Amino acid sequence: MKLKRIAILGSTGSIGTNALDVIRRNPEKFNVVGLAAKGNYRLLAQQARAFKVKRIAISDASHYSALKRLVPSGVKICSGVDAPSEIAALKEADMILAAMGGTSSILPVVSAINAKKHVALASKESLVSAGSIVSNLARRKGVEIIPVDSEHSAIFQCMKGEDQRFVKKIFLTGTGGPLRSIKKSSFDKLPFSRIINHPKWKMGRKISVDSATLMNKGLEVIEAKWLFDMPPEKINILLHPEAIIHSMVEFLDGTILGNFFYPDMRIPIFYALNYPMRYKNNLPTVDFFKIKSLTFEKPSFKKFPALQLAYESLRKGQSACAVLNAANEEAVSLYIDGKIKFTRIVDIVVKVLKKHRVIKKPTLKDILRLDKWAKEEARCLY
Repeated sequence: MKLKRIAILGSTGSIGTNALDVIRRNPEKFNVVGLAAKGNYRLLAQQARAFKVKRIAISDASHYSALKRLVPSGVKICSGVDAPSEIAALKEADMILAAMGGTSSILPVVSAINAKKHVALASKESLVSAGSIVSNLARRKGVEIIPVDSEHSAIFQCMKGEDQRFVKKIFLTGTGGPLRSIKKSSFDKLPFSRIINHPKWKMGRKISVDSATLMNKGLEVIEAKWLFDMPPEKINILLHPEAIIHSMVEFLDGTILGNFFYPDMRIPIFYALNYPMRYKNNLPTVDFFKIKSLTFEKPSFKKFPALQLAYESLRKGQSACAVLNAANEEAVSLYIDGKIKFTRIVDIVVKVLKKHRVIKKPTLKDILRLDKWAKEEARCLY
Protein backbone atom coordinates (compact mmCIF):
# COMPACT_ATOMS: atom_id res chain seq x y z
CA MET A 1 0.00 0.00 0.00
CA LYS A 2 1.32 3.42 -0.96
CA LEU A 3 1.57 5.81 1.98
CA LYS A 4 -0.70 8.84 1.74
CA ARG A 5 1.41 11.95 2.33
CA ILE A 6 -0.28 14.44 4.67
CA ALA A 7 0.49 18.06 5.54
CA ILE A 8 -1.28 19.44 8.62
CA LEU A 9 -2.09 23.13 9.05
CA GLY A 10 -2.75 23.81 12.73
CA SER A 11 -0.90 20.74 13.97
CA THR A 12 -0.69 21.88 17.61
CA GLY A 13 -4.43 22.45 18.05
CA SER A 14 -7.11 19.94 19.07
CA ILE A 15 -7.82 18.64 15.55
CA GLY A 16 -4.14 18.64 14.61
CA THR A 17 -3.04 16.63 17.65
CA ASN A 18 -5.91 14.18 17.17
CA ALA A 19 -4.94 13.78 13.52
CA LEU A 20 -1.36 13.02 14.49
CA ASP A 21 -2.64 10.43 16.96
CA VAL A 22 -4.57 8.80 14.11
CA ILE A 23 -1.45 8.82 11.95
CA ARG A 24 0.69 7.46 14.79
CA ARG A 25 -1.72 4.53 15.10
CA ASN A 26 -1.59 3.86 11.34
CA PRO A 27 2.05 4.18 10.23
CA GLU A 28 1.42 1.81 7.32
CA LYS A 29 -1.12 4.22 5.80
CA PHE A 30 0.20 7.76 6.32
CA ASN A 31 3.36 9.84 6.17
CA VAL A 32 3.50 13.39 7.54
CA VAL A 33 5.38 15.66 5.13
CA GLY A 34 4.55 19.10 6.54
CA LEU A 35 3.35 20.79 9.73
CA ALA A 36 2.25 24.35 10.43
CA ALA A 37 1.39 26.02 13.73
CA LYS A 38 0.63 29.52 14.95
CA GLY A 39 2.87 29.96 17.98
CA ASN A 40 3.25 26.76 20.00
CA TYR A 41 6.80 26.19 18.81
CA ARG A 42 7.71 23.70 21.54
CA LEU A 43 4.94 21.27 20.62
CA LEU A 44 5.60 21.86 16.91
CA ALA A 45 9.24 20.90 17.44
CA GLN A 46 8.20 17.75 19.32
CA GLN A 47 5.86 16.79 16.50
CA ALA A 48 8.50 17.42 13.84
CA ARG A 49 10.95 15.16 15.67
CA ALA A 50 8.41 12.43 16.40
CA PHE A 51 7.21 12.18 12.81
CA LYS A 52 10.56 13.01 11.16
CA VAL A 53 9.02 15.93 9.27
CA LYS A 54 11.37 17.93 7.03
CA ARG A 55 9.15 20.99 6.34
CA ILE A 56 7.47 22.99 9.10
CA ALA A 57 6.01 26.49 9.47
CA ILE A 58 5.44 28.87 12.37
CA SER A 59 3.12 31.85 11.78
CA ASP A 60 4.54 33.86 14.67
CA ALA A 61 7.97 34.74 13.29
CA SER A 62 9.21 35.78 16.73
CA HIS A 63 9.52 32.08 17.59
CA TYR A 64 11.68 31.19 14.59
CA SER A 65 15.05 31.18 16.41
CA ALA A 66 13.74 29.19 19.39
CA LEU A 67 12.08 26.67 17.05
CA LYS A 68 15.25 26.29 15.00
CA ARG A 69 17.21 25.32 18.11
CA LEU A 70 14.75 22.55 18.94
CA VAL A 71 14.59 20.71 15.60
CA PRO A 72 17.21 18.67 13.72
CA SER A 73 19.46 20.62 11.36
CA GLY A 74 17.87 19.09 8.24
CA VAL A 75 14.42 20.51 8.97
CA LYS A 76 13.44 23.47 6.77
CA ILE A 77 11.47 26.16 8.65
CA CYS A 78 9.38 28.90 7.08
CA SER A 79 7.95 31.63 9.30
CA GLY A 80 5.53 34.53 9.14
CA VAL A 81 1.88 34.92 8.17
CA ASP A 82 2.43 33.39 4.73
CA ALA A 83 4.27 30.34 6.07
CA PRO A 84 1.19 28.04 6.36
CA SER A 85 0.38 28.74 2.70
CA GLU A 86 3.81 27.38 1.76
CA ILE A 87 3.11 24.15 3.63
CA ALA A 88 -0.36 23.99 2.02
CA ALA A 89 1.21 23.94 -1.44
CA LEU A 90 3.95 21.38 -0.75
CA LYS A 91 4.65 19.41 -3.92
CA GLU A 92 5.15 16.17 -2.01
CA ALA A 93 1.77 16.36 -0.15
CA ASP A 94 -1.19 14.30 -1.39
CA MET A 95 -3.67 15.84 1.06
CA ILE A 96 -3.81 18.92 3.25
CA LEU A 97 -5.58 18.75 6.61
CA ALA A 98 -6.70 22.33 7.27
CA ALA A 99 -7.17 22.67 11.02
CA MET A 100 -6.12 26.28 11.64
CA GLY A 101 -8.47 28.37 13.70
CA GLY A 102 -10.07 31.61 12.54
CA THR A 103 -9.85 33.43 9.24
CA SER A 104 -6.09 32.83 9.10
CA SER A 105 -7.09 29.56 7.41
CA ILE A 106 -8.50 31.23 4.28
CA LEU A 107 -5.29 31.91 2.36
CA PRO A 108 -3.67 28.53 3.17
CA VAL A 109 -6.82 26.71 2.00
CA VAL A 110 -6.83 28.75 -1.21
CA SER A 111 -3.13 27.95 -1.63
CA ALA A 112 -3.82 24.22 -1.24
CA ILE A 113 -6.63 24.31 -3.79
CA ASN A 114 -4.55 26.27 -6.28
CA ALA A 115 -1.86 23.59 -5.89
CA LYS A 116 -4.59 21.00 -6.62
CA LYS A 117 -4.28 19.30 -3.24
CA HIS A 118 -7.32 17.53 -1.86
CA VAL A 119 -8.38 19.21 1.37
CA ALA A 120 -9.60 17.59 4.57
CA LEU A 121 -11.32 20.64 6.02
CA ALA A 122 -11.67 21.30 9.74
CA SER A 123 -11.20 25.09 9.45
CA LYS A 124 -14.84 26.08 8.99
CA GLU A 125 -14.00 29.79 8.91
CA SER A 126 -12.54 29.51 5.41
CA LEU A 127 -16.00 28.54 4.12
CA VAL A 128 -17.96 30.78 6.48
CA SER A 129 -16.05 33.89 5.40
CA ALA A 130 -15.19 32.97 1.81
CA GLY A 131 -17.38 30.00 0.90
CA SER A 132 -18.43 31.32 -2.50
CA ILE A 133 -14.80 31.92 -3.47
CA VAL A 134 -13.34 28.71 -2.00
CA SER A 135 -16.07 26.38 -3.32
CA ASN A 136 -15.96 27.86 -6.83
CA LEU A 137 -12.17 27.64 -6.89
CA ALA A 138 -12.26 24.00 -5.76
CA ARG A 139 -14.77 23.21 -8.51
CA ARG A 140 -12.60 24.83 -11.18
CA LYS A 141 -9.44 23.08 -9.97
CA GLY A 142 -11.11 19.68 -9.61
CA VAL A 143 -10.27 19.56 -5.90
CA GLU A 144 -12.48 17.64 -3.50
CA ILE A 145 -13.11 19.11 -0.05
CA ILE A 146 -13.73 16.40 2.55
CA PRO A 147 -15.26 17.81 5.74
CA VAL A 148 -13.75 16.87 9.10
CA ASP A 149 -16.29 18.43 11.49
CA SER A 150 -18.31 15.53 12.87
CA GLU A 151 -21.62 17.00 11.66
CA HIS A 152 -20.47 17.77 8.13
CA SER A 153 -18.63 14.47 7.87
CA ALA A 154 -21.91 12.78 8.76
CA ILE A 155 -23.87 14.69 6.12
CA PHE A 156 -21.14 14.06 3.54
CA GLN A 157 -21.37 10.33 4.19
CA CYS A 158 -25.19 10.27 4.17
CA MET A 159 -25.31 12.10 0.83
CA LYS A 160 -22.60 10.07 -0.87
CA GLY A 161 -24.04 8.43 -3.99
CA GLU A 162 -27.37 10.24 -3.60
CA ASP A 163 -28.92 12.65 -6.08
CA GLN A 164 -28.99 16.06 -4.40
CA ARG A 165 -32.29 16.91 -6.09
CA PHE A 166 -33.99 14.40 -3.84
CA VAL A 167 -32.80 15.96 -0.57
CA LYS A 168 -35.64 17.54 1.41
CA LYS A 169 -33.65 18.85 4.37
CA ILE A 170 -30.53 18.44 6.46
CA PHE A 171 -30.64 17.96 10.23
CA LEU A 172 -27.46 19.47 11.65
CA THR A 173 -27.19 18.03 15.14
CA GLY A 174 -25.42 19.45 18.19
CA THR A 175 -25.31 18.74 21.91
CA GLY A 176 -26.56 22.19 22.82
CA GLY A 177 -23.25 23.00 24.45
CA PRO A 178 -22.49 23.55 28.14
CA LEU A 179 -25.37 26.02 28.65
CA ARG A 180 -28.23 24.00 27.16
CA SER A 181 -29.97 23.42 30.51
CA ILE A 182 -28.97 26.71 32.17
CA LYS A 183 -31.20 29.80 32.27
CA LYS A 184 -29.99 32.71 30.15
CA SER A 185 -30.25 35.03 33.16
CA SER A 186 -27.46 33.02 34.81
CA PHE A 187 -24.99 33.11 31.89
CA ASP A 188 -22.95 36.07 33.13
CA LYS A 189 -22.70 34.61 36.62
CA LEU A 190 -20.83 31.53 35.40
CA PRO A 191 -17.03 31.31 35.63
CA PHE A 192 -14.99 30.95 32.46
CA SER A 193 -14.15 27.35 33.38
CA ARG A 194 -17.87 26.48 33.31
CA ILE A 195 -18.47 28.25 30.00
CA ILE A 196 -15.80 26.20 28.21
CA ASN A 197 -16.67 22.91 29.91
CA HIS A 198 -18.25 21.20 26.90
CA PRO A 199 -20.27 18.09 27.84
CA LYS A 200 -18.89 15.87 25.06
CA TRP A 201 -15.87 17.36 23.29
CA LYS A 202 -12.48 18.55 24.48
CA MET A 203 -11.62 21.54 22.29
CA GLY A 204 -9.70 24.81 22.21
CA ARG A 205 -10.94 27.84 24.12
CA LYS A 206 -12.30 29.76 21.16
CA ILE A 207 -14.44 26.97 19.77
CA SER A 208 -15.54 26.04 23.30
CA VAL A 209 -16.89 29.57 23.81
CA ASP A 210 -18.58 29.39 20.39
CA SER A 211 -20.21 26.14 21.51
CA ALA A 212 -21.54 27.91 24.61
CA THR A 213 -23.14 30.75 22.59
CA LEU A 214 -24.13 28.21 19.90
CA MET A 215 -22.41 30.49 17.38
CA ASN A 216 -20.42 27.41 16.42
CA LYS A 217 -23.63 25.74 15.29
CA GLY A 218 -24.59 28.87 13.38
CA LEU A 219 -21.23 28.88 11.62
CA GLU A 220 -21.78 25.21 10.78
CA VAL A 221 -25.06 26.15 9.06
CA ILE A 222 -23.14 28.54 6.81
CA GLU A 223 -20.44 25.94 6.19
CA ALA A 224 -23.09 23.36 5.25
CA LYS A 225 -24.55 25.74 2.68
CA TRP A 226 -21.25 25.80 0.77
CA LEU A 227 -20.24 22.18 1.29
CA PHE A 228 -23.56 20.77 0.12
CA ASP A 229 -24.98 23.63 -1.99
CA MET A 230 -28.03 23.87 0.26
CA PRO A 231 -30.23 26.94 0.83
CA PRO A 232 -30.62 27.98 4.49
CA GLU A 233 -34.27 26.92 4.62
CA LYS A 234 -33.19 23.30 4.05
CA ILE A 235 -30.68 23.32 6.91
CA ASN A 236 -32.22 22.58 10.30
CA ILE A 237 -30.52 22.57 13.70
CA LEU A 238 -31.46 19.72 16.01
CA LEU A 239 -30.12 19.48 19.56
CA HIS A 240 -29.09 15.94 20.45
CA PRO A 241 -27.31 15.88 23.85
CA GLU A 242 -26.02 12.29 23.58
CA ALA A 243 -23.93 13.14 20.46
CA ILE A 244 -24.36 9.69 18.93
CA ILE A 245 -26.20 10.76 15.76
CA HIS A 246 -23.89 13.32 14.22
CA SER A 247 -26.31 14.60 11.58
CA MET A 248 -29.07 13.34 9.31
CA VAL A 249 -30.38 13.87 5.79
CA GLU A 250 -34.08 13.60 4.93
CA PHE A 251 -35.10 12.77 1.35
CA LEU A 252 -38.27 13.60 -0.53
CA ASP A 253 -39.70 10.10 -0.04
CA GLY A 254 -39.56 10.50 3.76
CA THR A 255 -36.45 8.37 4.21
CA ILE A 256 -33.95 9.74 6.72
CA LEU A 257 -30.32 8.63 6.75
CA GLY A 258 -28.27 9.28 9.87
CA ASN A 259 -24.61 8.84 10.70
CA PHE A 260 -23.91 7.25 14.09
CA PHE A 261 -20.54 7.04 15.79
CA TYR A 262 -18.96 7.33 19.22
CA PRO A 263 -18.19 11.02 20.02
CA ASP A 264 -14.47 10.94 19.25
CA MET A 265 -13.05 13.38 16.68
CA ARG A 266 -10.48 10.81 15.59
CA ILE A 267 -13.26 8.90 13.81
CA PRO A 268 -14.21 11.61 11.25
CA ILE A 269 -10.51 12.52 10.96
CA PHE A 270 -9.70 8.88 10.14
CA TYR A 271 -12.49 8.84 7.54
CA ALA A 272 -11.31 12.08 5.89
CA LEU A 273 -7.65 11.05 5.74
CA ASN A 274 -8.51 7.66 4.23
CA TYR A 275 -11.18 8.94 1.84
CA PRO A 276 -12.49 7.42 -0.39
CA MET A 277 -11.45 4.15 1.30
CA ARG A 278 -12.74 2.75 4.59
CA TYR A 279 -10.37 0.85 6.82
CA LYS A 280 -10.59 -0.80 10.20
CA ASN A 281 -9.43 1.21 13.19
CA ASN A 282 -9.12 0.56 16.90
CA LEU A 283 -11.16 3.56 18.02
CA PRO A 284 -14.23 3.35 20.31
CA THR A 285 -17.52 2.23 18.76
CA VAL A 286 -21.17 2.75 19.70
CA ASP A 287 -22.61 0.09 22.00
CA PHE A 288 -26.38 0.33 21.50
CA PHE A 289 -27.04 -1.94 24.49
CA LYS A 290 -25.49 0.67 26.81
CA ILE A 291 -27.41 3.65 25.40
CA LYS A 292 -30.41 4.38 27.59
CA SER A 293 -32.00 6.92 25.25
CA LEU A 294 -31.50 9.23 22.28
CA THR A 295 -33.20 12.59 22.79
CA PHE A 296 -33.81 15.58 20.53
CA GLU A 297 -34.76 19.20 21.15
CA LYS A 298 -35.51 22.28 19.11
CA PRO A 299 -32.99 25.06 19.84
CA SER A 300 -34.20 28.35 21.30
CA PHE A 301 -33.20 31.24 19.06
CA LYS A 302 -34.26 33.61 21.84
CA LYS A 303 -31.90 32.01 24.35
CA PHE A 304 -29.15 31.64 21.76
CA PRO A 305 -29.51 34.62 19.35
CA ALA A 306 -26.25 33.71 17.59
CA LEU A 307 -28.23 31.11 15.65
CA GLN A 308 -30.57 33.73 14.23
CA LEU A 309 -27.64 35.95 13.34
CA ALA A 310 -26.04 33.16 11.34
CA TYR A 311 -29.19 32.46 9.32
CA GLU A 312 -29.75 36.18 8.70
CA SER A 313 -26.16 36.67 7.56
CA LEU A 314 -26.38 33.69 5.21
CA ARG A 315 -29.50 35.13 3.61
CA LYS A 316 -27.88 38.56 3.22
CA GLY A 317 -24.83 37.18 1.46
CA GLN A 318 -21.18 36.23 1.67
CA SER A 319 -19.88 39.58 2.90
CA ALA A 320 -22.28 39.52 5.88
CA CYS A 321 -21.05 36.03 6.78
CA ALA A 322 -17.46 37.27 6.70
CA VAL A 323 -18.33 40.15 9.02
CA LEU A 324 -20.28 37.86 11.35
CA ASN A 325 -17.31 35.50 11.65
CA ALA A 326 -14.69 38.23 12.14
CA ALA A 327 -16.72 40.21 14.69
CA ASN A 328 -17.42 37.04 16.63
CA GLU A 329 -13.76 36.01 16.54
CA GLU A 330 -12.73 39.33 18.05
CA ALA A 331 -15.57 39.44 20.59
CA VAL A 332 -14.74 35.93 21.80
CA SER A 333 -11.10 37.00 22.16
CA LEU A 334 -12.20 39.96 24.28
CA TYR A 335 -14.23 37.61 26.48
CA ILE A 336 -11.37 35.14 26.87
CA ASP A 337 -9.10 38.04 27.87
CA GLY A 338 -11.59 39.02 30.58
CA LYS A 339 -12.50 42.36 28.97
CA ILE A 340 -16.23 41.75 28.42
CA LYS A 341 -19.01 39.65 29.91
CA PHE A 342 -20.16 36.50 28.15
CA THR A 343 -23.47 37.91 26.90
CA ARG A 344 -21.67 40.89 25.35
CA ILE A 345 -20.17 38.63 22.67
CA VAL A 346 -23.35 38.42 20.59
CA ASP A 347 -24.27 42.05 21.37
CA ILE A 348 -21.00 43.20 19.80
CA VAL A 349 -21.53 41.02 16.73
CA VAL A 350 -25.02 42.49 16.25
CA LYS A 351 -23.69 46.05 16.37
CA VAL A 352 -20.88 45.36 13.89
CA LEU A 353 -23.30 43.67 11.48
CA LYS A 354 -25.58 46.72 11.61
CA LYS A 355 -22.69 48.88 10.40
CA HIS A 356 -21.93 46.61 7.46
CA ARG A 357 -23.10 47.36 3.93
CA VAL A 358 -23.51 44.11 2.02
CA ILE A 359 -21.26 43.54 -1.00
CA LYS A 360 -23.12 41.35 -3.50
CA LYS A 361 -20.14 39.58 -5.08
CA PRO A 362 -17.12 40.12 -2.83
CA THR A 363 -13.62 39.23 -4.00
CA LEU A 364 -11.05 37.58 -1.77
CA LYS A 365 -9.50 41.02 -1.30
CA ASP A 366 -12.91 42.32 -0.14
CA ILE A 367 -13.27 39.43 2.33
CA LEU A 368 -9.85 40.03 3.87
CA ARG A 369 -10.53 43.78 4.11
CA LEU A 370 -13.90 43.15 5.78
CA ASP A 371 -12.29 40.73 8.20
CA LYS A 372 -9.87 43.40 9.35
CA TRP A 373 -12.59 46.08 9.48
CA ALA A 374 -15.03 43.94 11.50
CA LYS A 375 -12.38 43.03 14.07
CA GLU A 376 -11.41 46.68 14.50
CA GLU A 377 -15.06 47.66 14.93
CA ALA A 378 -15.58 44.93 17.52
CA ARG A 379 -12.54 46.09 19.51
CA CYS A 380 -13.88 49.65 19.54
CA LEU A 381 -17.20 48.51 20.97
CA TYR A 382 -16.06 46.79 24.15
